Amino acid sequence: MENFKEYWEVAKSIDHSLLNPALTQQELEAGCKQAIRYDVASVCIVPYYLAHCARLLDGTTIQPSTVIGFPHGGHTTAIKLDEARQALRDGGKELDVVVNISKVRSGDWDYVRDELQWLTETTHEGGAKIKVIFENAYLDDAAKIRLCEICGELRVDWVKTSTGYAPSGANLADLGLMRKYSPPHVQVKAAGGISDLDVLLAMRAVGVSRLGTSRTASILDAYRKRLGMEAICPEV
Repeated sequence: MENFKEYWEVAKSIDHSLLNPALTQQELEAGCKQAIRYDVASVCIVPYYLAHCARLLDGTTIQPSTVIGFPHGGHTTAIKLDEARQALRDGGKELDVVVNISKVRSGDWDYVRDELQWLTETTHEGGAKIKVIFENAYLDDAAKIRLCEICGELRVDWVKTSTGYAPSGANLADLGLMRKYSPPHVQVKAAGGISDLDVLLAMRAVGVSRLGTSRTASILDAYRKRLGMEAICPEV
């Protein structure tokens, strides 16, 4: 029973990522079914497939989620808001929103704050949660800290490291900084390049509550083996 609890806590920290633009509809559906077998926290899927994903996950404890302004963050605020509203109509319960990276690097904090405020309010009014993606590969520590402060003031649900499409993804230094400068009511999500069980566990140890990965099966298979649990059978 203790082993199951340990497994469940790790599995329920994973957002199973299905964001590769080349995935076919059959692969997207298979990915959703894999997430159900491993009982993860959410499936983060390409926007057009979200409504079907939500139907597949209906009756489970797994949240359907998608991305907004992905992957570069340069969409206008109006487009991001329309994307968020569509995602909510399609059954999205968690929205991963990319900041306007150019505006962050330009120091236009009023723009950044206003956009995030409108997106946070829209998401929360729709009964969903918001994760704000910084794309740390392009930012210095001062910008990361300021984003943490703004996200704390706006009461977003998570701050998140990366999209997985920048030159680098999540690392322990960034995660420690984001946890330090985010208030307790804001959680931290790691994403980008997470493919190893020990890396995932190290990230959880610094206060990360969610981790986005497409390597869900291999990571959780390795964890079940480490815990002496039976392997999960692949779908027949």
